[in-house]
Amino acid sequence: MNRFLTLSLLGLLGCTLPVKVGFLPGITPTPTPTATPSAPTAVPTPLAPLGSDKNPLVLALPPSGQPQPDALNAGKTLTSLLEKSTGYSVVSVISPTETALIQSFGLGNAHIGVLSPFGYLLASNEGVAQAAFGREQNGQMFYGAELLARSDAGFTAYFDPVQGKNLADAPVALAQLRDKKPCWTDELSPSGYVVPLGYLRRAEVTTREGAFLTSHPGVVRALYAGQICDFGATYVDARLYPGLEDELPNVLKKILVIWQMPPIIPYETLVYGVGMPIEMQRVLSRAFVDLMGTPDGQSTMQTLYGFGAMQAVQDSQYADFRQVVKDSGLELSTLVK
Repeated sequence: MNRFLTLSLLGLLGCTLPVKVGFLPGITPTPTPTATPSAPTAVPTPLAPLGSDKNPLVLALPPSGQPQPDALNAGKTLTSLLEKSTGYSVVSVISPTETALIQSFGLGNAHIGVLSPFGYLLASNEGVAQAAFGREQNGQMFYGAELLARSDAGFTAYFDPVQGKNLADAPVALAQLRDKKPCWTDELSPSGYVVPLGYLRRAEVTTREGAFLTSHPGVVRALYAGQICDFGATYVDARLYPGLEDELPNVLKKILVIWQMPPIIPYETLVYGVGMPIEMQRVLSRAFVDLMGTPDGQSTMQTLYGFGAMQAVQDSQYADFRQVVKDSGLELSTLVK
């Protein structure tokens, strides 16, 4: 049975109101004491098994205030494919924000979904969701960040592009950036702000107030133009962004990598609610692997979540990312919208 529900989080929250017990006015009691009758004990109605028609699994589609038709249609397709593959009853919902989606996992109103890197950390820290699969891009589930500067800015490049490795540890390489002005991408960017900031603060390097330029190519352009900032942070390697070399002649020579951060930043993560039985997780994981091996399944996952490929992942693989985000000093909840 394929049922598709497009609901906001508020529509999912507790639908059962508490029973209000009243007392009828009685006659004035006599001095003779009487036994007080005990209140009847309420017997809770047992929930139907998770995944049954009366208690279906809830698949969360990407958060949106205005879901697009393509996403809605893909949601219908995915619930149908999962039902057919697992035998479980599945419905789909859409929360207005990722914060609301994480809350719904905590309330048991979502069981399967995809979270951003910061969204996963928050859900994991709150103990409401666990990692199942990580989105793969170019064969990798994690990517790195780097710090860039003009070749004529007087900085020492502690990254060897031939060997593809750093020539000094962070405290040595980053000390030269103290009191310099950075160009960041945006305040929610793992590679263009949060992770580089974490490494700088871990090395006890304080910079001037940075400029936010909204995009990684924008940071490269600003450095190339000069007089906007002293150094910048991007993913590896934003200098190769399509068309940028044609737009900025000799950009690879004029903009150098000062230091490169290891590939610790995850892409999006497919998660299960913490309360889901282990055997159910295994059945679902097998279903997702099988779906990604079919044209319909892969197309649906790509349309909904941007998953062209994925790999099984464990929470321990996020340890370095979690620590650097903590080192940044930023409040994790402010990085999730």
